[in-house]
Amino acid sequence: MTAREGIVAAARGWIGTPYVHQASCRGAGADCLGLLRGVWREVLGAEPEAVPAYTADWSEAGGREDLLAAARRWLRPSEGVAAGQVLLFRMREGAVAKHLGIQAGTGAGASFVHAYAGHGVVESPLSEPWARRVVARFDFPLGV
Repeated sequence: MTAREGIVAAARGWIGTPYVHQASCRGAGADCLGLLRGVWREVLGAEPEAVPAYTADWSEAGGREDLLAAARRWLRPSEGVAAGQVLLFRMREGAVAKHLGIQAGTGAGASFVHAYAGHGVVESPLSEPWARRVVARFDFPLGV
């Protein structure tokens, strides 16, 4: 299994986990950041920094790109499209990046795994409405 396949397998292992804000416990609860944190622990080990408490509308009021800044600190910028990439999304034009997922399928069957309020951790098609919201792609800091 390649590193990218391992990342996708780890992310898919979280499917069915209920959505719980600020949680990161496979099977019990996770939000989108919690999913990424859990996959990080599975593929890399200990998390690189403590995550401060955050509200559902975090960073929006001040317009701070906290999620994007953290991704730049701990992940590697990536170009092109590949399974295992971390995708950052802006949910509205001009808004801060505040959602993320992990690319699972590519090509005609493009999909991503993410934790979504009201749905839990799911694998969704990377349809045009989602694809146009992607603002950055990152790789985990390992040999992928």
